[in-house]
Amino acid sequence: MSTILMVVVAVVIIALVAAAGYVLWTQARTRALRRRFGPEYDRAVERHGKRAAAERELMSRERRHEELELRELDPRQRELYREQWVHVQEQFVDAPGAAVEQAGRLVTVVMGERGYPTRDFDDRVAHLSVEHGRTLDHYRRGHDIGARAARDEATTEELRQAMVHYRALFEDLLKVPDGERSGSRAGQGTPAHHGPGRDRGPEAGR
Repeated sequence: MSTILMVVVAVVIIALVAAAGYVLWTQARTRALRRRFGPEYDRAVERHGKRAAAERELMSRERRHEELELRELDPRQRELYREQWVHVQEQFVDAPGAAVEQAGRLVTVVMGERGYPTRDFDDRVAHLSVEHGRTLDHYRRGHDIGARAARDEATTEELRQAMVHYRALFEDLLKVPDGERSGSRAGQGTPAHHGPGRDRGPEAGR
């Protein structure tokens, strides 16, 4: 085999190996992004129309997310916020629109306490999607119903659904870290957040 032919063969082999490596890398990246963002991955692909563009956006969100100084809530804070949620939920029977508005505000307060930006809704969604992508669609739906409620365009059933949607992200934000859960509950049963009969709001009986 001539030297030139050997060089050509070597170049072809290197190119094939590089191409295979790139394919494997992109597949691994896609799997990692799907795991991290959950339904948000498909939403991004649908919005951009191309997987590559969607993944660039999601990786940009990750980079911005790393700049945040996030913090976990201590047990007293979590219990306080849960008590506030119960209070808001109890207002639903008499004033469902006001209860939904208060629920949205409470979720925003918890976001800020955790270290997330709270001024712009789209910015909130982008940052939350990195660690809370599986409950983020609930937040979007709750926010949408809340906006329509402010214009008196939401039914009572829709307002009830808004409370359920808001609570999904609320509980996700208040989630107890694994290390703290195993340390604080060793040998104990799971404590109830409130006694029976208090949950008379939109989620009673769920």
